[in-house]
Amino acid sequence: MADVRRAVREGFAAAAALPAPDPHDDHGPQRPHPLAEGALVLVGLSGGADSLALAAAVAFEAPRAGLRAGAVVVDHGLQPGSAEVAARAAEQARGLGLDPVLVEKVSVDAVAAGPEAAARSARLAAFDRALAGTGAERILLAHTLDDQAETVLLGLARGSGPTSLQGMRTDTGRLLRPLLGVRRETTRAFCVDSGLDTWQDPHNADPAYARVRVRASVLPVLERELGPGIAEALTRTAQQLQEDDEALDTLALDWALELVSQTEEGGVALDVRGLAADPPALRHRIIRLVVSAEFGVSLSRAHTVAVAELITNWHGQKSLSLPGVRVVRQNGLLIFSPDS
Repeated sequence: MADVRRAVREGFAAAAALPAPDPHDDHGPQRPHPLAEGALVLVGLSGGADSLALAAAVAFEAPRAGLRAGAVVVDHGLQPGSAEVAARAAEQARGLGLDPVLVEKVSVDAVAAGPEAAARSARLAAFDRALAGTGAERILLAHTLDDQAETVLLGLARGSGPTSLQGMRTDTGRLLRPLLGVRRETTRAFCVDSGLDTWQDPHNADPAYARVRVRASVLPVLERELGPGIAEALTRTAQQLQEDDEALDTLALDWALELVSQTEEGGVALDVRGLAADPPALRHRIIRLVVSAEFGVSLSRAHTVAVAELITNWHGQKSLSLPGVRVVRQNGLLIFSPDS
């Protein structure tokens, strides 16, 4: 119990100590707002051991941190009896003293995006409604160290680069995950010691899901063949990559402000010579940062490399039409404009 409560206490303290974002900075990445005194936080509660342990720890720690705490239960409707499971979780939340307690019924379009992605999208939309409807400053999620390790390993298997390998962030400004340093076995022990009746989601044992196969088969094999501590090592990797990402974002923003200028047509331009002198990692990051800040578009790796080709492999190419953005090289400048 002490480990889970300590993690929640430290999570609250870290969120409260965040520096306030600069209201005049329209170009840099969005920074989380600090958690204010007296703010309302909501626990994302499923009734499973992880979220129930989190809910109990938050109910204990929030008043001591000067915060108010409630809960939001999302009923995905994916299996028989889901409404009863959601109602039971809401009852447990109220029994812990959490208030308000919301139950959000969602519709999951599993055909369009696949069951895992569709459920996640529906859940995040429900969290957005809960935040807007209550004025809460954070949704607290019960992802553990084991969940983080699984996320990093899945990202590695997809080959999707450092962003995916960073795993989940502790605090996004909207979602707060204080248990990323806590093992799953600890949350289960918390519930046993506290006499909390937990729900076992049958999807967590269904090998049709890649995450379940990683949890039940892949990680145990790695632990057996390479030795213990694999989950912790994967989590450390995620933390190191997050630190690197934040440092590179800062460098990219500082250098982008030196290279960028506004065009008369309402677009932006980057100095080609300055970009050519940068290493690829910084060059690509500046391109993505400028396009995201100016046009609200997230470029894929392929799109970013295509834009960089106008700098490093220039032979008179025509303009590029990317999603929402047109890019052309003219007079030593890389010019970005809305693609109408």
